[in-house]
Amino acid sequence: MKKFRKVLDGLTTSSPAGVGGSSSCASAAGTPTAGPSPREIDVAETLTSESFQICKTVRHGFPCQPTALAFDPVQKLLAIGSRSGGVRILGRPGVDCYCQHESGAAVLQLQFLINEGALVTACADDTLHLWNLRQKRPAILHSLKFNRERITFCHLPFQSKWLYVGTERGNTHIANIESFILSGYVIMWNKAIELATKTHPGPVVHLSDSPKDEGKLLIGFESGTVVMWDLRAKKADFRIHYDEAIHSVSWHHEGKQFMCSHSDGSLTVWNLRNTARPVQVTFPHGKTQRDGRKESCKPILKVEYKMSRNSSEPFVIFSGGLSYDKASRRPTLTIMHGKAITVLEMDHPIVEFMVLCDTPYPNEVQEPYAAVVLLEKDLVVVDLTQSNFPIFENPYPMDIHESPVTCTAYFADCPPDIIPVLYSIGAKHKKTGYSHKEWPVSGGTWTLGSQTYPEIILTGHADGTIKFWDATAMTLQMLYKLKTSKVFEKPKAVEGGRGAELGEEDPYAVQMLSWCPHSRLLCVVGISANLILYRFSKHDANTNITVLEVRLQCEVEEVISPSDTENTPCLSDPSGHSPQPPPSPRSNTPDSARDSIPCLKVKDRTIRMPPGYQAELVVQLLWVDGEPPQPITSLDINSAYGLLALGNCNGLAVVDYIQRTVLLCMSTLELYGAADPFQRLTRSPRKSRQSTPDFCMRGLSNFYSDSKKRIRTSYQSLTELSDNQVSMDAERSKSPTSVPYPSSLHNDHRSQGDTLSSLRPSHYSPVFYLLDNESRENSFSRSRSSSVSSIDRDTKEAVTALQFGESYGRKTDALPTPCLWVGTSLGLVLLIPMSIPTDDQERQEEPVTMAPTGTVLMLKGSVLRFGFLDLRGAVISAPYEVWRDPNAQEDPERPRKRKLVNFSPSSSQENCGEGHLAVVCSERQAVVFLMPAQVCLHVHNITEASFVLRADLVSFCNSVCLACFCANGHVMTLSLPSLRPLLDVNYLPLTDMRIARTFCFTNGGQALYLSSPTEIQRITYSQEMCDNLQDLLGELFTPIETPEAQNRGFLKGFFGGNTQTFDREELFGEAAAGKASRSLAQHIPGQAGMEGMKAAAGGAVGELARARIALDERGQRLGELEERTALLMTSAETFSKHAHELMLKCKDKKWYQF
Repeated sequence: MKKFRKVLDGLTTSSPAGVGGSSSCASAAGTPTAGPSPREIDVAETLTSESFQICKTVRHGFPCQPTALAFDPVQKLLAIGSRSGGVRILGRPGVDCYCQHESGAAVLQLQFLINEGALVTACADDTLHLWNLRQKRPAILHSLKFNRERITFCHLPFQSKWLYVGTERGNTHIANIESFILSGYVIMWNKAIELATKTHPGPVVHLSDSPKDEGKLLIGFESGTVVMWDLRAKKADFRIHYDEAIHSVSWHHEGKQFMCSHSDGSLTVWNLRNTARPVQVTFPHGKTQRDGRKESCKPILKVEYKMSRNSSEPFVIFSGGLSYDKASRRPTLTIMHGKAITVLEMDHPIVEFMVLCDTPYPNEVQEPYAAVVLLEKDLVVVDLTQSNFPIFENPYPMDIHESPVTCTAYFADCPPDIIPVLYSIGAKHKKTGYSHKEWPVSGGTWTLGSQTYPEIILTGHADGTIKFWDATAMTLQMLYKLKTSKVFEKPKAVEGGRGAELGEEDPYAVQMLSWCPHSRLLCVVGISANLILYRFSKHDANTNITVLEVRLQCEVEEVISPSDTENTPCLSDPSGHSPQPPPSPRSNTPDSARDSIPCLKVKDRTIRMPPGYQAELVVQLLWVDGEPPQPITSLDINSAYGLLALGNCNGLAVVDYIQRTVLLCMSTLELYGAADPFQRLTRSPRKSRQSTPDFCMRGLSNFYSDSKKRIRTSYQSLTELSDNQVSMDAERSKSPTSVPYPSSLHNDHRSQGDTLSSLRPSHYSPVFYLLDNESRENSFSRSRSSSVSSIDRDTKEAVTALQFGESYGRKTDALPTPCLWVGTSLGLVLLIPMSIPTDDQERQEEPVTMAPTGTVLMLKGSVLRFGFLDLRGAVISAPYEVWRDPNAQEDPERPRKRKLVNFSPSSSQENCGEGHLAVVCSERQAVVFLMPAQVCLHVHNITEASFVLRADLVSFCNSVCLACFCANGHVMTLSLPSLRPLLDVNYLPLTDMRIARTFCFTNGGQALYLSSPTEIQRITYSQEMCDNLQDLLGELFTPIETPEAQNRGFLKGFFGGNTQTFDREELFGEAAAGKASRSLAQHIPGQAGMEGMKAAAGGAVGELARARIALDERGQRLGELEERTALLMTSAETFSKHAHELMLKCKDKKWYQF
């Protein structure tokens, strides 16, 4: 067998090879006809393994499961920590950086070293990390691992290098930020509280130094005890005991009083002059009941106490505190300013919030101007300078997950005019009422890279929406939003019927996308077995949507031979050809009585469509004999031909959307005719009815065998499969990640659709496919077996790949003609030539004829992708029609004609006799055929232990390669046409369902996938882009001079008391406090491994640049100091001169002369 495979790699004859489990390829069944003998193909391949390197570039979207928030008021940077150990650092649009802790521990707290380009993170594994932000890719400089105590709270005073760390035991430790070494100075809990207290005060929940005296540290314990600790005297100044637990503490900027929030929904204000009792106790949302008691309220989790220069009334902002009686109310943020109380209701629970102020000094008037509210699934910034408290328009793409993402598509090097057009249309539908002020998070710098090209990302969602995103230059901005649900009537809910169930689920969920940027045609496949064709127009229109209904089902024991249908343009039951108005779908119709009914009802009236994408045609698969239509598994559209093709596990349908007719509607077995290599008979699906007859009428949640939760209430059910999956056979279990991802349909009659890997990544991605226990037990080897009995047992053969293009339908063809390539789940490839009129008038009237020729090629594994190359190795692009506005006014004297590209009767006159190369990729192998001889030139077995999920031909470095993504997480590239391996990296070892259905490649060496339910991760496998990545990313840190402290004035300083400072180094240093116990914490310098060292170093160029910036800053400060010194000297000389003159003038005068 091995020798046979080696021979195939250089095979240049047209003799047929084996079938089935062999790695060979076969021509048409039977004896091949004589054809032109293939010549030696000599293509100069320029790609080498040195051209590839895989790395992450940028992450877009809202951080999944956020936990912490921090803000640098000088650098204007915002940091968000997450439960998975990730940290997102946001600045101005374009400045968006993602960092990840190697441990994956949740981030508990974030602390910026204000205006110093550093960030401290406290994680759930009781480790402190210091991140260097003075580089485009931040790296950890130091780590401090606590061994015996759990970290609960951290506080870093402004312009201090000593970090206060509170623990679960109630102790407070002090760490040096520069060296990340603990000081010997420790505030033990038993010394902080009174000796007479017999109970433990609980964990430390708050730490802050007094704005009036930095030598006083306020320590808040969970039990309600507050201690003011004198750091110099090492004793407590005062202790406060309150009956309710404390959640947060906030100082007044003068340092004379502070406010606490408690678990009973109350706010208490304490004055330092009298700490025996609070000066004020309020229940902001607690009403007094008839018996005089306050109604119970929820805890106030955080409070901020700020003052403004323009008002004597303070800002009191807090989250929570609502009455328990109002359980149905949404989470709220309350703003109290004087007597006015404003309650802002949020869509999601509040995780954290911060009030942004002008000054970083805690002892100055804070002047709050905005409040950043971090929600579980959103980020909201409230404008505090306006009385109605509007929110800012978020410039970041934080709404990717507005509805769960079900599929993605990525297009690089798009036409340059498409982005401005989409933006101008989408801008008309933007929301209003935002604050008119600039976005307050404006830190960092970002410039458009020199080598940029238009990039667009499409995302399909569970509610039927499609979003177009501008992804140019490592950014992401929404351009346009399309709602496919507007095409259909709203399903009527019937009590106890299926209609109510349909209304609650997601019947409009987008399953696949196919978009042509040149013709601006958009095809959308929905989960309810429907296909919608959209055309783009700059003008609004009032139109009726054409509906074509297709009965794509096998008939009972009827085998149609090619001879019977060779000259017939329509090869199926006439009932599936012409659209006839079916009876209205009724929710209470029993399954057995359902026939010729679509899952959704299209609006049958004139619809006004705004500018943008306008629905033109809807193709719906019908119920047949009480069985729902199977989901569509493959799709392709060609604007030059005016055709679209769709397939599922029952067969293939081809639609002429220009003439609004169904050209072809056949089962997969009927496509073979007498050329079926397995000689199977068609079998009625009624003999083996699937286990879930209401499959299509139910939402996406039913694609999980273990979860019936609705998507809109459970993101987890959309994005993850549970671990208790049915075990598969020995061959499939070789891959640790293959269990959650069924590789193929197995042609089983119970299967609902094809493999996840059977859909082309450049156009669309599958949603989910349900495989019951029986179909899981049908192993990969059994379904791919050449055994006739096995194939006959698994009658359903799904259409998994479709591709229109100029090719050769028969070996004897001398010129290329329009063809449709069809790939199936059994690894079989069929060619269907077509006859398409070229004249515009004839195309409108003359029918398009097409019929299978019996040409069958064979691979191992379900077919995923087709691609065409000329004999010089260049990609042959599919023909397309140049876009023209369908609603634009036409000149009657000069009617517009269709402008077609790459489409002619003899598509390339120069090379018409040379043929071309066809690249076919399946789940297991890639094959290059020479057409029209149908000879297999090269074969490469991509994987044996796993299977390919995504595959695509991508343009890369003025060449082309085949990019593959496997279920075991490997990313591979193969050269073309030799299929020589160039890259094989174990990039994602823990591939899950979310990544499997959203991973897609694009040109230029880029790819993307959904790294979490809310985030899109973009990667590159190009060495050139990895080398230039630093130039494409934004700069986080910018040298800014720290603002000077305000001058308090003589009277205010005299009567109010000056802020006292002290030398923390003298108090906490090793000389005075000694060393901390080595067993208490472990210092870890930098990151482990070469990658961490490289990231921390940032390269020699980065170090030199930072050193130069530091020198510039130092020189600038020295220059300013020199100027100030010169001014002081000049002022002193002037004062001395005037004093001397005054002395000379007054020395001879008597006292009474003054």
